[in-house]
Amino acid sequence: MSNSADSPGRRSTGSSQVRADRQDDLPRFRPVRILTVGVFALAGLLFFTSFNTAKGTDIRTDASLLKLSDLIQERSHKNKELDESNAGAHDEIEALAERDDGSSKAQDDRVSGLEKGTGTQKLTGKAVTVTLNDAPPNATAKLPGYPEPQPDYLVIHQQDLQAVVNALWQGGAEGIKVMDQRLIATSAVRCVGNTLILQGRVYSPPYKITAVGDPAKLRKALTGSPAIQNYMVYVNVYGLGWKVDDDGAVTLPGYSGTVDLHYAKPVD
Repeated sequence: MSNSADSPGRRSTGSSQVRADRQDDLPRFRPVRILTVGVFALAGLLFFTSFNTAKGTDIRTDASLLKLSDLIQERSHKNKELDESNAGAHDEIEALAERDDGSSKAQDDRVSGLEKGTGTQKLTGKAVTVTLNDAPPNATAKLPGYPEPQPDYLVIHQQDLQAVVNALWQGGAEGIKVMDQRLIATSAVRCVGNTLILQGRVYSPPYKITAVGDPAKLRKALTGSPAIQNYMVYVNVYGLGWKVDDDGAVTLPGYSGTVDLHYAKPVD
C-alpha cells in the first residue's frame, strides 16, 4: 500500500477515516519478511539434519569414511595374501602327488606338459626385463617442432604395457611376469589412472615386465613392434622411461591365483 495522502483510505471521512488510520498503525507482513523467516527456518532444518547425521562426529574428517583409494589398496593387500596362501597349498599338493607311486609315469608327464603351458609351474631360463616409467612431472619437449606435453603424455598407459606384453609373446616368450605375478591365458593388463590393476592387485610405476625366452628374438620383437615405436617417440621427446635388460638365468614364479572360469547361464 502507498503511504501518500492520496491513498483511498485517506480520502474517507468519519469512522471510515478512523478505521483507516488504525489500519495504518498495524504492522504489515511484507513478502521480504516472509522470505527472511523462511530462510532461517530452512537453515535450522539443515543444521538439525547435519547434527543428526554426524551423531557427534566430524562428518568431513571422520576416519571411518575411507577413501576409495584406501579401499583399493586394502583389497590389493588382501588379494596378495590369498595368492601366497594358495601358492603354499599348491606346493603341498605337488609334494603329496610326487609321493603317490600308484600313478603312471606317462600320465604324470602328460599333466606336467599341460601345466607348463598354463603357467602354473615355475619356469627357469634366460630372460629379458623391460622397465616402463612415467616422465618427470616438469618434463618439456626435448626436440623442436613438438608441442609442450599434456598430462597424458607423461604417464604410462594400458596400451603401453599391452604393447610390450604382446611383443614379447610374438618374440617367442615361454613365460611372462608382470611385476611379481605370472601371466596366464586369462590374465588382463588394465590401468586405472596411473596405476596398474593385475589379477586383483594394484601397482604403481615403474612397471617391470620379465619374459623367459631367446633374448635376441625378444629384443627384435620389441624393436619391430609399431606400438612400441610410437611409444619411443614419447620416450625421446618427453622423457618417458624405457629400459631393456638381459637378466641371464631367471626363474619365473608359477601363477598362484584361481583358474576357475565364470560364464553366463541361461535362466529357466
